Amino acid sequence: MNYPSSFTLNLARVGIAGTLALILATSPLANMGVVAAKADPAPVSTNVSTKIDNTQKDSLEQAPIQYQIQARLNEKDMTIHGSEKVTYRNTSKDTLQQLVLHTYADANLSKSTQASMFQQNNEQISEDHPEKTAEDFLGGIDIQTVTKDSQSLDFHKENQALTVQLNESVQPGESVTLQLEFHLKIPYGSQRVSYYKDIINGAHWFPVMSVYNEVKHQWNKAPYSRTFESDYYTSSDFEVQLNVPEEYQVAMPGSISTQNSTEHGRKIVSAVAENTREFVFFASPNLQVERATRNGLTVEYYYFNDDPSKKEIVDRYINQAFKVIDFYSEKYGKYPYPEFRIVETYVQGVAVEYARLIQMGQIHDGAVPEEDTTFVHEIAHQWFHALIGNNSETESFLDEGFADFSMVYFAEKQGDKLNGFKSVQFDIAPVDMTIAATNDEAGELAGLVYYQKGRQAIYQLYRSVGEEKFDELMRTYFKRYVYQNATIEGLLHTIEDVLGKEVRTEMQMALYQPNFVLKPEYQLSKEETAAYVHDIFQVQYQAVMGMIPNLPYEVMNRLMDKVLQGEDLTIVLSDQVSKLAAKQQEDMVEQLTGFLDMSGIRYDVVRDRKELKQKMKKEIGNSNLIVIGNAKSNGLVQALKLNIIDRTKQTGFPWKNTMNQPLAAGAYVIQHPYNQNRLMLHYFWNEDRLSNGTFEAFKLKMQESIGFTNDFYQYYVLDNQGKEKSNKKVANPLSPLFAQE
Repeated sequence: MNYPSSFTLNLARVGIAGTLALILATSPLANMGVVAAKADPAPVSTNVSTKIDNTQKDSLEQAPIQYQIQARLNEKDMTIHGSEKVTYRNTSKDTLQQLVLHTYADANLSKSTQASMFQQNNEQISEDHPEKTAEDFLGGIDIQTVTKDSQSLDFHKENQALTVQLNESVQPGESVTLQLEFHLKIPYGSQRVSYYKDIINGAHWFPVMSVYNEVKHQWNKAPYSRTFESDYYTSSDFEVQLNVPEEYQVAMPGSISTQNSTEHGRKIVSAVAENTREFVFFASPNLQVERATRNGLTVEYYYFNDDPSKKEIVDRYINQAFKVIDFYSEKYGKYPYPEFRIVETYVQGVAVEYARLIQMGQIHDGAVPEEDTTFVHEIAHQWFHALIGNNSETESFLDEGFADFSMVYFAEKQGDKLNGFKSVQFDIAPVDMTIAATNDEAGELAGLVYYQKGRQAIYQLYRSVGEEKFDELMRTYFKRYVYQNATIEGLLHTIEDVLGKEVRTEMQMALYQPNFVLKPEYQLSKEETAAYVHDIFQVQYQAVMGMIPNLPYEVMNRLMDKVLQGEDLTIVLSDQVSKLAAKQQEDMVEQLTGFLDMSGIRYDVVRDRKELKQKMKKEIGNSNLIVIGNAKSNGLVQALKLNIIDRTKQTGFPWKNTMNQPLAAGAYVIQHPYNQNRLMLHYFWNEDRLSNGTFEAFKLKMQESIGFTNDFYQYYVLDNQGKEKSNKKVANPLSPLFAQE
């Protein structure tokens, strides 16, 4: 999973986004030819009651669990009625008296148990659709009967776990088959299982077998995590028939076929998926699909047909998927399935991995598939989640850490210096938490712990042994755990077998000791850090500002964009001021220049009028300007006052009126008074100095005004409490996203 949304150029994503978030948090500024997706109709007519052919395979070829599910979607009331046959082989050494299945759909029985990561999405959806009640956003699964050999079994469903008492115990190596009838109410809005607008997200839609722990002699009954993920499954064989309206397009893992239904206006979409970690579906009457086949692998992209220009971007995404899958197949182990699917949905703020299929957000105009790191991260989960499983409630590092490292590994080998290894080397801040922490232990630090620190620990391993040995390790790890569930202990054991005990000990310390940081020899130097941050900001400012058509030239953020492109910058302070005012100015300059230094930006600071006069004609005339202080005390403002007033007419800033307001403070940006190709940004206050109560608010506003995560200001005026009382700005489409984080 990657929780940021898939905006253009990786904005607000783990990867560069995580790096940028860290920069903002730690910088001195912070305190800051389309074909339909269905096969040819089968020659037989069938309906939901038709049984799937149960041709038995040799037990050695079978996964330990087989599911046969026939289900009917009622699109009028958004419910599913299902009949599920599950055959479970006891692979433990224990004799089992009961079976346990997860009913994760019951997370939607109340708001308090729903995933919190979708909460803001649902709040916005609720505002947009006031006709929907709170009850509409809830759902759940009702187990109607559980039988074995047509005999009813006692069962108990509580806290998302279905416990079935067997009338005969299951010995080691033996199998038992249950038949379940269930009824699912699909909640409205945004959840793993939900419906919104014209699409149904179908994860966790049927009871799924829990994992039995023979060491603890118990079943995993943990409810689904509210804050992160709890995906822990046994790779299984699935045969699924889904009865849907005829116009629906359905994406599922496996080999998909479509059959006629005896019901008018409906069809049955079937899928067979062997050795598959989990089974999800997405259904909509408005999805269309593009597909391509290369070397026996078919990649399909399901998307909404709302813009003909999407096809070109979709084709590029498909091409990128082949590149990524080929890379991981070479480095780790061959992707074994004949198909891989991507589904566009209305999910916002996250992208989600499933076995043989990933869920992405909307494709936006100007999307650059080749730079979409979220896309690469989710594909990496096919190896670290779908093929090599793990308990993502207790050892999330094993999937998220490896997926994020793999994302960076791919970028590095594509020559992407921003998203490659430098993005890992850049983050040197410790986190007082172990990488091997559970979800409950990590809490809100999960992103930092599993993604950022997790990939760092893997990178350090990579650097310490070299690429050839690292790749050998990963291929061995894959062979041992493909279709199985790995553990951190299993990973460490594999490291010892391939790379030796000393390497294992180092990795063990990295994972189990808090405050992990890269060894100094693997970190960036101060100069490399500044150059890297500069390059990141250079790309990101251009990307964000490019998202807004007809953005005015005179916005404060553009000054940063211009100096990041290499234009000169001069900071001019007021000089005829009191000692307290001078101290405030120097405090602001220290804050500002600390950020500029970290960003690798060149600048000059002018503090007195003698130097100002010397540089007025040449240096200052060719430079962008940041002016700080009272207009009456600043030599540059006084010298160019008439030109400044004239320039403010272009933005509508009432210069004369504002500068005469008692206690007013704020900022405005204009074209340079005598160089239309440069900008001047003036942070002003009308008294000798700012009051203590206003000073911190003023500095915070300085920080916000030139960043790329906030709105684009032409001017703003603060009152004597430091609160904004007037402004002129252009909304930044990304600012709500950063506010969420």
